[in-house]
Amino acid sequence: MYFQHSGEIWAEYPELVAGAVFATGITGEASAGPRIAEFGAVAGARLAAGPESEFPEIQAWRRAFSRMGLKPTQYRCAAESLLRRFKKERVLPRIHPLIDLCNAVSLAFAIPVGVFDATRIAGSLEVRHASGEESYLTFSGETENPEAREVIFADAAGRAHARRWTNRQSGYSAVRDTTTTVLIIAEAMHGSAAADVRELTSVLADELNGIWRAVPESAVLSRSSPRFEFSTSTS
Repeated sequence: MYFQHSGEIWAEYPELVAGAVFATGITGEASAGPRIAEFGAVAGARLAAGPESEFPEIQAWRRAFSRMGLKPTQYRCAAESLLRRFKKERVLPRIHPLIDLCNAVSLAFAIPVGVFDATRIAGSLEVRHASGEESYLTFSGETENPEAREVIFADAAGRAHARRWTNRQSGYSAVRDTTTTVLIIAEAMHGSAAADVRELTSVLADELNGIWRAVPESAVLSRSSPRFEFSTSTS
């Protein structure tokens, strides 16, 4: 299996940097609370110094959404949505220890982080423009068809695992209590994205090892090295 961005996406967004982490041995019984609190404290300190709308990471995604023809204050990247909720409520709801951890890391770095049940991905996962024929399953169980040219995470079966790029994931590949094998993707476009995504990817790999004793595979992707290959055969 592999994850990649299409050549067209790299051509349109050459500033993009992506991090990918693949791991097995995940359970829903792990305790990640202390680490989640530490990452939340980092985000809280940064929010105390200024609003998330002024973060360069968020501004870069707002520009990208505008280039996609989307109103950036209507459709926000996942990191901005999390930061806005965290600023208001000072805590995020607990869903699953891995999702909670990834959300906390996303808050601390102000970078969108998506986590997928890798066994629900057919063959490959590619960030590309939609044809308009792909299917997307919402968390409420409804099926949608992304608009043509919308940026989606698509697998080889024509299933969209995220819509509007980093705006909304699908319920189909969402991590659940039975999930053991995951693919985690982080993406950024701001000036220091190369260094920040590399650090974020390393942090996630270390956390997976420390909390779940997993031995993750990871990579930082760029236009010159766009593909991350991994195998679920040992899961």
